[in-house]
Amino acid sequence: MAKISTQSKTDLFIHIGIIVSLLLVLFLGFFFVYLPFTTNHGEAVTIPDLKKKNVAELEEFLESRDLRYEVDCTFVANVPPLTIISQYPLPGAKVKEGRKIYVTVSSRTAPLIKMPKLTDMTHRSAQMLLKSVGLEEGNISYVPDMAQNAVLKQMYNGKEILPGQAIAKGSKIDLELGEGLGTAQFEAPSVLGLPLDEAKIALIGAGLKVGQQMEIPAEEGQAAGTVVRQNPDAGNNVRIGDVIDLWITPQAVESTGNENILPEQ
Repeated sequence: MAKISTQSKTDLFIHIGIIVSLLLVLFLGFFFVYLPFTTNHGEAVTIPDLKKKNVAELEEFLESRDLRYEVDCTFVANVPPLTIISQYPLPGAKVKEGRKIYVTVSSRTAPLIKMPKLTDMTHRSAQMLLKSVGLEEGNISYVPDMAQNAVLKQMYNGKEILPGQAIAKGSKIDLELGEGLGTAQFEAPSVLGLPLDEAKIALIGAGLKVGQQMEIPAEEGQAAGTVVRQNPDAGNNVRIGDVIDLWITPQAVESTGNENILPEQ
């Protein structure tokens, strides 16, 4: 076996340098050659697009790419149950092998919520409220009413549904709206011979407005304080919200009961 000469300081430094170099080569080779080769260190996997896939396909799809996953559920209307609707990391991201992928899938059943009150709201406000609570707008119908585009009824499956009733999230709610003046016409009702208060109730109930109220002298056979003329006349075509002017006979003067009492002499 040959002996290494260390007779001088120069030889000693050379030998130390050789030993340090060998150790450095071994160290670098272990971390940058051996470990990457045995553990695939540094290899990246591109995250695929998982949306619209069924969760049943997910395990095999990700295992082939050496990825794990975790599932969360939420309800989304009009999406088939167990369909992936979101994921993290996003498609195209680069991750290390073995990374966990988080996915959200649509649940099988819809949760129950309380039906909100939509009546007396504008159509636009009702639409926004339905969307905010997870319900959908169904069929829209119009009926003659002064409150144009206001919600008059809220219905589910053809029946009126009251505020507070339980209903499945994602259900469709049909709305009945006021047509306003619109184009629908009907015959004006007759209020002739009615006291003024009753005439007003009849007109307002028919969706009409009471216009000018003019007092005229009563003719023979006409009762005091009653409607003796209207414009438009009864039977004429009118629309919701139209104005009806009225002519009324004067109210009867109430007797005080003291008119026939003579003053004391």
